[in-house]
Amino acid sequence: MTTLLHIDASPRPGRAGTDEHGSHTRRLTDHFVTQWRRRRPGDTVVRRDIGARPPALTTVEWIQAAFTAPERHQPWMREVLAESDTLVQEVLDADVLVLGVPMYNFSYPAAFKAWIDNIVRVGRTVDFDPSNPEDSFTPLLADRPRHAVILSSRGDHGMNPGGPLAHMNHLEASVRTALGFIGIERFHEIAIEHQEEGGERLDASIADALSRVESLVDELQQSREPVPACA
Repeated sequence: MTTLLHIDASPRPGRAGTDEHGSHTRRLTDHFVTQWRRRRPGDTVVRRDIGARPPALTTVEWIQAAFTAPERHQPWMREVLAESDTLVQEVLDADVLVLGVPMYNFSYPAAFKAWIDNIVRVGRTVDFDPSNPEDSFTPLLADRPRHAVILSSRGDHGMNPGGPLAHMNHLEASVRTALGFIGIERFHEIAIEHQEEGGERLDASIADALSRVESLVDELQQSREPVPACA
């Protein structure tokens, strides 16, 4: 069985194409999960809407608790880290992370940054060994293959690798850096562009993104099909 972690970071509550002022990234993540369940209805999907309910920002109390050895945790420290512990466990349990992340001012929304800050945890998702200064960090999620599917939307266009505005896109690269740091190394990226322009170009970009989502679902599911035992 495969476990999907479905994250939506857009503050828009609805889906584009269905709801007025709906979110394009929510439309993509919903399409991905719907297509996945159509073929594998028994798989687990864990949904977290950080656009509607952003994770708490890191505080001095959070930092103190996170960098205190678990055996020395006081009750207030466990309380401060409770939400982070839940978010970390969801990532640990996931095989495929389905991340709906719109581009805001060349990167991702603050809610998604808060989620990243809560799941990159020394002792939980990455280890630190000060005695080895040349290679002091060890990712803890490299124990098995995990995929991160980054489904984004952009107001402008030409921000894919090699595009004329690629240098202004700090979203996907930042996600890859943070998740790669903890051991997630398989990334897939699909984005809708022309959102500000609208019209035919936006419609074409949406259609292309939805088609690519379907192809990606097929690709990932085929790669996870069990191998029949030899007779």
